[in-house]
Amino acid sequence: MCRSEDSEGSAGSGRAGLSGRGDGGYVTAESAVVIPVLVTVAALLIWGLMAGAAQVRCVDAARAGARAAARSEAPGAVARVTRQAAPAGARVSVSRDGEMVRVRVTVPMPRFPVGLTAEAVALDEDAVEQVVTGPGGGGRP
Repeated sequence: MCRSEDSEGSAGSGRAGLSGRGDGGYVTAESAVVIPVLVTVAALLIWGLMAGAAQVRCVDAARAGARAAARSEAPGAVARVTRQAAPAGARVSVSRDGEMVRVRVTVPMPRFPVGLTAEAVALDEDAVEQVVTGPGGGGRP
């Protein structure tokens, strides 16, 4: 006996009666749980992309600031170049340790739940020039 014959023979009973028992409520309940979860996952993915982009901007800003400081630009110019490349609200610090210039860019915690920090170090170009030309400025022997 095939299925079509079985369903014709039991028109008022059997499977036809079981399928009409109100399964539609399950779809509503499942949707009520799944939709907020999907929205939360999407929000976390977007937040992760924004945090990643902000970290890349911090790295780029620190590198730009270190290059400017290594060229012996004025401290105000170094801070301006770094802030232009950094995300909004970032803190910039520039320090010198002998011949090395260190620039740190930090995005504070209220913007992202994790702290974003990037640091770049560059050798001062004046120090490189002294090594190449020698202390007397006469070039290599």
